[in-house]
Amino acid sequence: MTAPTISAPQLALARNAAEAALGVLPTSRALVAADPVAPDAGTVIDGQAITARFTGAASGEVVVVVGQDLADALRESPLGELDLTAAVRPALEAAARVFGPVVLDPGQLMEPSVALSALATKPGAVAVPLRDDEAVHAVVALALSQWPGDEPAASLAPQAARMPTGARGGGGLDMLHDVEMEVSAELGRTRMSVRELLSLAPGAIVELDRAAGSPADLLVNGRLIARGEVVVVDENFGIRITEIVSPGAE
Repeated sequence: MTAPTISAPQLALARNAAEAALGVLPTSRALVAADPVAPDAGTVIDGQAITARFTGAASGEVVVVVGQDLADALRESPLGELDLTAAVRPALEAAARVFGPVVLDPGQLMEPSVALSALATKPGAVAVPLRDDEAVHAVVALALSQWPGDEPAASLAPQAARMPTGARGGGGLDMLHDVEMEVSAELGRTRMSVRELLSLAPGAIVELDRAAGSPADLLVNGRLIARGEVVVVDENFGIRITEIVSPGAE
């Protein structure tokens, strides 16, 4: 494969994007951004890739490849299986926004080899490995339709050998500590016929299946984790936790 050419300032931008993504990427390891390289077979690690296109101040595509240990931790979370694309989206957004205000599409889960191979066909594609002292555990790759600047080009050398992925260790729940999750409170529920729903109007009262003063449910990604009483904090509603619900006791 022909090594792409990209200017030194553009290489610096790619590394800045990778460091921005690393700042919000779920990981239990202390990773650093390595030197940018061409996205080829040498940048493939065992895991999953999420790719997303963006438009705005800049247009292009960003790929974040994470290790299989993170994918497994999300799938086996005590809160139920969590969405890998949603967990990695903040990293995709952080990388893309280095190039200015952009709009990111929802993203797509792909095999790392497929995502990086597709990106490698685009001019100026670049990948930044994220590694610790032992191995590469994630990769951020980018391709812009037009990179900022037109400085003399510096060549990106393809990786000579496959990057080691290292042994799975540590991680587990620790890797999920920075993953953002949807938290909601539920006061109660009821069932209504279509006729009743169509007859709703301002001022109508909908009776719920819970008595006044009963605790509200706290749900994470739709899963009940706690109950508590409704309070007001600085003119906003809040929940004071009174009970933690054990897994399987919902």
